[in-house]
Amino acid sequence: MSALDQLRQYTTVVADTGDFNAMRAFAPRDATTNPTLILKAVGMPEYASLLAQTVAAHPGETASEVCDRLLVRFGCEILKLIPGRVSTEVDARLSFDTEATIAKARRIVDLYAAQGIGRERVLIKIAATWEGIRAAERLENDGIHCNLTLLFSFPQAVACADAGVTLISPFVGRIYDWYRKRDGVDYAGDEDPGVRSVRRIFEYFKKYGYPTEVMGASFRNIGQILALAGCDLLTISPELLGQLAQSDAQVPRRLDAAAARQLHLERVRFDEKHFRFELNEDAMATEKLAEGIRQFVADAARLEQMAAAAR
Repeated sequence: MSALDQLRQYTTVVADTGDFNAMRAFAPRDATTNPTLILKAVGMPEYASLLAQTVAAHPGETASEVCDRLLVRFGCEILKLIPGRVSTEVDARLSFDTEATIAKARRIVDLYAAQGIGRERVLIKIAATWEGIRAAERLENDGIHCNLTLLFSFPQAVACADAGVTLISPFVGRIYDWYRKRDGVDYAGDEDPGVRSVRRIFEYFKKYGYPTEVMGASFRNIGQILALAGCDLLTISPELLGQLAQSDAQVPRRLDAAAARQLHLERVRFDEKHFRFELNEDAMATEKLAEGIRQFVADAARLEQMAAAAR
C-alpha cells in the first residue's frame, strides 16, 4: 500500500491545484484553489481557452467581474471531478474590509448557484485577518461555509474556531520557510515549526470540541505531510501527491483526536485588542500574513490584466 493510500486511512486528502489532470490522477475528495494556482493554470495551453471563453461570454463586465466568473468556472470544472468541496478565494484586496468581503463571498456563491452548484459544495476562502474572521462569522450564520486561509498563528486559529468557521488552513511550509531562513536550520519531523503549529491547533480544537476542521496546507516535502497524518484534512500539491503515491514508507497516525481530548490545555479567548497584540508579537505570523496578502493581490491583478488583454 502506498504512503498516499495509508494517509487516506487517517486524513482526508485534498488537491491543492487548479489542474484538472491532477484531479483525475489522484482522486482527492476536495480541492483548493487560489489566485496563484488559477493564474498558473490559465498559463497552461490546455486551460487557456477557459479564460477566452469566459471573457467572450461577458463582454460588458469589468475585468474583476470576469475574474470572479473565471474562478467559479474553474471551480465548476473541478467539482465535476471530485465528490466533495472546492475552495474559491475572495479577492485579497478586501482582506481588511469586512463588508466588501461579505459582498464578494455572496457574489461567488450566487455565481455557483447559477451553475446549479449548491453552497454545501463550496468553501469561500478568506484571509484570516480580524476583518476576514468577522466576515466569515456572519457568512457562516447565513449558511455560507468558509475556509480561512493565510493562517500562521494560534490566535488566528482560535479566533476562527470561536467565530464558527467551517475550516481553517494553517500554512505549514511558509512557517517552515521563515524559521529556516532565520535560524539556518533544515527543520524536520516533530521539530518543524510548521508541523508543531498545526499539531498545537489540532489538539486545542479537539480538546475543546470545536467542529472547525483543520486542514494543513503549503507543504514543502512529504515529511511534513506524514508528520501530520491524522489531521482532519491535508491539502497537497500534485508534485507531493505523486511522491506519496510512489512511496511505500509506513505511515503511522501522528495526530489523534481522542488522545488530544485527554490533554491539559488552557482555554483562551481573543477579543480584537488581544488578537491584534498577539499577532503583532509574532514576527513570523505578521510578516507571512502581510506577504501572503501581497502575493495574492499581485496575482489577482495579473489575472485581471490577462482578462482585459483577452477582450
